[in-house]
Amino acid sequence: MIPIMVAHGTRRPEGVVMVGELAERVGALLRQPVRVAFVDVLGPNPAEVLAAEAESGRPAVIVPAFLARGYHVGVDVPTHVLASGHPDVTMTPALGPDRRVAAVVAARLAESGWRTGDSVILAAAGSSDPMARADLDLAAQMLSGFLGTPVELAFAATGRPSVPYAVAALRSRGANRVVIASYLMADGLFQRRLHDAGADLVTAPLGTHPGLARIVADRFITALTRLPLRSGLFGDHQ
Repeated sequence: MIPIMVAHGTRRPEGVVMVGELAERVGALLRQPVRVAFVDVLGPNPAEVLAAEAESGRPAVIVPAFLARGYHVGVDVPTHVLASGHPDVTMTPALGPDRRVAAVVAARLAESGWRTGDSVILAAAGSSDPMARADLDLAAQMLSGFLGTPVELAFAATGRPSVPYAVAALRSRGANRVVIASYLMADGLFQRRLHDAGADLVTAPLGTHPGLARIVADRFITALTRLPLRSGLFGDHQ
């Protein structure tokens, strides 16, 4: 199997490093290198990665490293798959919403210094896609269940309320401390916006958390169980 993790892409070197580190951790769990492709900002894109392997005779599995459905997952990645000419590609769903992802967000909050009684905002990039919005609403509900407290959903780019607006609204309602739970995969422009939104704490992106690597690896393994039986799908290091 050719495991390929597809991410959004960012111009910030720190974000690119984070994506690479996540792929390395997933590869260590699979005992096989994981290739990385990007749908925006930088390359290689999924079509390029797949085209380079089209003659290998090995099936490819793509895991979209996105936390909700949306245009990139529903349109961009499938379009790249069709354009690649690779004859045997399996694509998994987005990583979220998932209770295990919500648990990673809760762990990030705990390590950042979140305390019971803090007001919490789950901050996503956002999307104009109604299905993506539904996924994000569900993610906020899952996080609320873990924390035992209400969680507001806000957006760093597309959608309302914006993160700064949500922070200000909670302050106006008397919140003592406001904590932003980053629902982003890697450092980049949107993560910088979270730090500028006026909250007391902002958690780190999810991509470098060991729990997320396990979730991505499990997506590859689940896809493997649905492929026809072949030898050497994992651990062949080819």
